[in-house]
Amino acid sequence: MIRNRFLHILFRLVLAILWSSGGFAQDGKRMPSLQEIIPEEDSLLVPLNRDVTNQAFRVGEYLKFVVRFGPIHAGFGYLEIPEMVEVNGRKCYHVVSRAESNDFFSTFYKVRDRAESWIDSIGLFTWRFEKHLREGKYRADVIEVFDQVKGIVYTRKDTVRVPPFAQDVLSALYFVRTQELKVGASIRIANFSDGKNYPLEVKVLRKETVRTRAGKFDCVVVEPILKSTGIFKHKGRITVYLTDDAYKMPVLMKTKIPVGSIIAELIEYRGVGQEQ
Repeated sequence: MIRNRFLHILFRLVLAILWSSGGFAQDGKRMPSLQEIIPEEDSLLVPLNRDVTNQAFRVGEYLKFVVRFGPIHAGFGYLEIPEMVEVNGRKCYHVVSRAESNDFFSTFYKVRDRAESWIDSIGLFTWRFEKHLREGKYRADVIEVFDQVKGIVYTRKDTVRVPPFAQDVLSALYFVRTQELKVGASIRIANFSDGKNYPLEVKVLRKETVRTRAGKFDCVVVEPILKSTGIFKHKGRITVYLTDDAYKMPVLMKTKIPVGSIIAELIEYRGVGQEQ
């Protein structure tokens, strides 16, 4: 029981490292579909006029990380953009984050966690976020539909007002990758997490060169601070190493916990730095 509880916490931290936050199972209330959230008769309340230049990522990008707890190899994490889809007449990046235990851990505690975000290709804000946690016997499913026109997010439990161009924590990573990162500066993002609005601040800490199994990279080190009721609350600290170039590819992610540290290290990538 203690071992399984520890592994449950471990892989929730892995998802947090991969820019997905904690969450809880929702009830069976019907969600509006992606095509239902903007009725034709409604006039625009929030003009969708944000245009973010993106030279950082594209469809086909695939990043694979090995996840370690100290010297222990626990599993793998993935960040990928498998396709472009249409939502409310607008093109969107479909982004997927996964955390999976390896064969050894899966024999006694199998983890298959998945988070997905549908990100507007022009404004880089969220249209939909889903999280599906499968950890041993634990099951949780979260669905959040963003109506960016009305400034509302629909969950299965509530309807919540959000600021213009609100992000989920997964889409926030991809938005940050398009921004200029100056050491000592911060980027502040309107973020919706766990059914509530929580401002996300990303601090740009320093520049550093790191070696991973995927290669040697000059990086900008950032620290996302999510003031949430999720797994980190106000105590956790995550540092993310992004390549110091136009692509700002995440290559190393770390978090400290009382009994050690968890590291997600890039071991394979493709679809990065190519033409859109």
